[in-house]
Amino acid sequence: MTLEETLEQLEALGTEKMRAQNSKHGAGKNQFGVRLGDIRRLAKTIKTDHVLAKALWKTKNIDARLLATLVVEPKSLSAKEMDRMVRSVTFVQVADWLNAYVVKHHPDKDALRQGWMAAEDPMAARAGWNLTTGRVVKSPEGLDLRALLDRIESELGTAASQVQWTMNCCLAEIGIHFPEHRKRALAIGEALGVYRDYPTSKGCTSPFAPIWIHEMVRRQG
Repeated sequence: MTLEETLEQLEALGTEKMRAQNSKHGAGKNQFGVRLGDIRRLAKTIKTDHVLAKALWKTKNIDARLLATLVVEPKSLSAKEMDRMVRSVTFVQVADWLNAYVVKHHPDKDALRQGWMAAEDPMAARAGWNLTTGRVVKSPEGLDLRALLDRIESELGTAASQVQWTMNCCLAEIGIHFPEHRKRALAIGEALGVYRDYPTSKGCTSPFAPIWIHEMVRRQG
């Protein structure tokens, strides 16, 4: 499928309702407003197409970039290309799909993670904290959890919104998975109050770290 054909399909799938929803969450005008499920179905038809993915990304169109994250080959991207992609994102949904489907499968992800953890760019920092949270849960060896809590305690309250979310996730996961750090994680969450009043749907767990930690620990039995 060519770039032109793919963009035509995306445009045909767009809806005014989805465009309005995206705009409400910070999307610009360069979008078609395609539902995420429709983007996934189109990706299954295309399968992996690295050349098309790079062309889609260059359009800066939100829907095209979301599709690109599903059809790109992460291992074919250089570390510099990966870094540029992360820093070029302007919409959180794109950032989250890029982190979930591309960044975490990149062979240089831990070296990139370390650089992003010190980045001033909010999307790079978001990616760094996202990868760090993954390390906390699955491979914490070599991480200084006390130092991470120090940073969270001093930075979470004033962090950019893009960074605050993944930093808060890291705080919660430390509290959930490491009993020796749980008391401090709970205290940091209570003191900062980040997401204390976050609207949460019935049946969902609040992102407020103390509630989140207590609920996940309770489920563990």
